[in-house]
Amino acid sequence: MKLVVVSAGLSVPSSTRLLGDRLAAAVGRQVPSEVEVVELRDLAVEIAHNFTNGFAGKRLGAALDAVAGADGLIVVTPVFSASYSGLFKSFFDVLEPDALAGKPVLVAATGGTARHSLVLEHALRPLFAYLKAVVVPTGVYAASEDWGAEGLEARVERAGGELAALMRGLAGVPRPATEEERVVPFEEQLAALRSAG
Repeated sequence: MKLVVVSAGLSVPSSTRLLGDRLAAAVGRQVPSEVEVVELRDLAVEIAHNFTNGFAGKRLGAALDAVAGADGLIVVTPVFSASYSGLFKSFFDVLEPDALAGKPVLVAATGGTARHSLVLEHALRPLFAYLKAVVVPTGVYAASEDWGAEGLEARVERAGGELAALMRGLAGVPRPATEEERVVPFEEQLAALRSAG
């Protein structure tokens, strides 16, 4: 399956990209995925040109195709002025209107303080609902103090599991049975009883 991470981080290294990578790894532990990362900072000029001339440049076109063709999408933005970044919004503004219809999306954001954590609910979730995407229940916000602290990894794993479940469901791929759920044929059960007794 194809998993695309859209990262709107501007710095190198970027905590936004780091969060995207952690979320992709969590999904990959649940469902085999080919991961592609779209770094919006590298596409900023082409996004601006697309607004003025109506045509996507080569790299922007490839990024838009990757997003439209993904089985699942992880979107991560830094918080600017209590919302997603302008670059992040601009990328999704140039995407074809129905490109995300029915697509599973995990929303995430990074910021300097926990006070901006509601950006997931008041900005990101409504944007992707408008784009007709299926947004997983758990969004992940990482403030500066969350890195290395308890709680972030659990949220990452839960959100990654939810996205993986949606990706599997839409592709018709069954979830592998856990050891406790595995059906043991009667012959194996009988042989185990005989060897134990």
